[in-house]
Amino acid sequence: MTTSQQDTAEKAAQLLAQIAETRSRQAFSELFSHFAPKLQAYGTRQFGNEQTAMDLVQETMTNVWHKAHLFKADKGSPSTWIFTIARNIRFDLLRKNKKRKDDISADELWPILAEQNDNLDDDYALDQDILLQEISHYYGQLPDAQRIVVEKIYVEGKSQQEVSDSLGIPLGTVKSRTRLALKKLKELIVEHD
Repeated sequence: MTTSQQDTAEKAAQLLAQIAETRSRQAFSELFSHFAPKLQAYGTRQFGNEQTAMDLVQETMTNVWHKAHLFKADKGSPSTWIFTIARNIRFDLLRKNKKRKDDISADELWPILAEQNDNLDDDYALDQDILLQEISHYYGQLPDAQRIVVEKIYVEGKSQQEVSDSLGIPLGTVKSRTRLALKKLKELIVEHD
């Protein structure tokens, strides 16, 4: 290890200690500024996707914030410890993405609805009011729990976290209900077509 690398490692270890002991936001900000670009480059190489790479950065650094007290300088360098966390999160993201390969997103659903509006100009085909009218009779066939979540997200424009907070249910439940509702809507639309 060069003197520069050793200095960087010592500085990172000090920052981790400050985060662990006093929850120093300044120390975390410095650590984040140093490691985020490196983690993003790692994530981009691993996933080939900027958004997933940013998810990796956020998840890793959130874990660093919460688990700083677990870092032991005598067991390894801060860089090794942080990249071990990143590697584990990478595996989690890969597993999650593999499970979700069949999931339907709203972006995939709206074009199907727009294609059914043959009598409209393309400029108006994606107009939200028309799409909501098209979907309304399918929408009523959803279970109440799914319909409420979809309504809050796509009609009221709330984020999934806002829906979770307003309904007092876990974020994962909101995501599951949204996914299931969109899948059901797509099935109903394709079946009707």
